[in-house]
Amino acid sequence: MLLCPDADQGISLKKNTDNMSAETVKQSSSFKFAGKMQDYKLLIKFNLSFMVVFSALISYLLAPKVKEYDWASIILFFVGGMLVTGSANTINQIVEKDTDALMKRTAGRPVASGRMSTGEAWAFAVISGIAGTLILWHFNLLTAVLAAFSLFVYAFIYTPLKKVSSISVLVGAIPGSLPCLIGWAAGNDDLSVGGWVLFALQFFWQFPHFWAIAWIAHKDYTAAGFKLLPSNEGPTKYSAIQAVIYSLLLLPVGILPYLVGMSGILGLVIVLIANGLMVWQCVRLYREMTVKAARRVMFGSYIYLPVVLLALLASKIS
Repeated sequence: MLLCPDADQGISLKKNTDNMSAETVKQSSSFKFAGKMQDYKLLIKFNLSFMVVFSALISYLLAPKVKEYDWASIILFFVGGMLVTGSANTINQIVEKDTDALMKRTAGRPVASGRMSTGEAWAFAVISGIAGTLILWHFNLLTAVLAAFSLFVYAFIYTPLKKVSSISVLVGAIPGSLPCLIGWAAGNDDLSVGGWVLFALQFFWQFPHFWAIAWIAHKDYTAAGFKLLPSNEGPTKYSAIQAVIYSLLLLPVGILPYLVGMSGILGLVIVLIANGLMVWQCVRLYREMTVKAARRVMFGSYIYLPVVLLALLASKIS
């Protein structure tokens, strides 16, 4: 049976339509997958998690027992650290989903916006937390225990405490500094003095860093019920002077890596310069009392930590 030209054209059009439909479905699936991956990136607060794991990794490499770079161990440590940190940040977003929805900068987060259910987020938090802890157990039990403890304090003590009192910043500085001890324990199998020196550096660094963020986002934080600045009145001279005091405490702590034989003179000089710049920015905040000055402290603190840690690693005394 012969087909007329119109019939041929109809079959051709049907094939083209089917191909276009398949391509549309494929593109739609790709967009959905990309969107889901972006949501998980937001869920674990990727940039923050990367910074946390970076400090842990440098602390691992600074441990005296780590004589050469074993890239398989480095990658394994990084993955384990990202999973544990991502789990803690996920629980933080589950607990704070209602308050996140009230703030401009956090309203677009996947749980707060409703794009991801709390059930899905909990499943991810539990699986990634357990998996990350087991991976870190590969290094030693101490590393895994410290990681699990850090996750617990951050997610279940610091997070709800943010609405109760500004003491939450002090409490939060503990899990915020534990990555240094976790890295040191993974590399040295103990909690010797070098790990505590790195812990102290990151501990005191967090106060001007976090208070600068709280200063900038004070209206949002207050509307959501968070109490994060040291003064109940918010961005005041008292809050600014606290940032100055904690930045000054970094000066003597910055000498300790040299005194305990962790790093050489190059590290000492760079750390002292970085500490001096941090103090200067905090003093400017006290004098100017502006969001612009707080933003300088915030960005300066973001630069401070990788510069100091890399300087210590570059001048490591083996």
